[in-house]
Amino acid sequence: MEPNALTRLKRVAGKQTTTLTHYGRKTGKPHDVTIWFVLDHDKFYIGTASVNRQWVRNVQKTPKVRLSITGEMFEGNARFPTDRAERERAMAAIRRKYWRFRPLIALGRILTAMGLMRDNTGSFEVTLAA
Repeated sequence: MEPNALTRLKRVAGKQTTTLTHYGRKTGKPHDVTIWFVLDHDKFYIGTASVNRQWVRNVQKTPKVRLSITGEMFEGNARFPTDRAERERAMAAIRRKYWRFRPLIALGRILTAMGLMRDNTGSFEVTLAA
């Protein structure tokens, strides 16, 4: 990650959400979604409660994204981690930042373990452009 971008990201890392601009997989038109994020050391992750959402499918098809966090703008490429350990690292960082939601997240994990709910959570790592 480019040092200047990392410095700017660190300044806004405590904010709760980012506006993610993604591009339609059929039209190429830009679309915005407000989503949780976390900066974990030098890794920037975006989390989702459902990998079946349209914006997730768009990012998987066209990984180029723009991020806006309280006026700071970033561009980069998103990558959906395929390695289970890497996915868990990203989700653990998200759970640490959004600790208020731990009971809800824990309930989802319990219901998933019981077979009453599917785990559709996921995350992306965004590598910022230089």
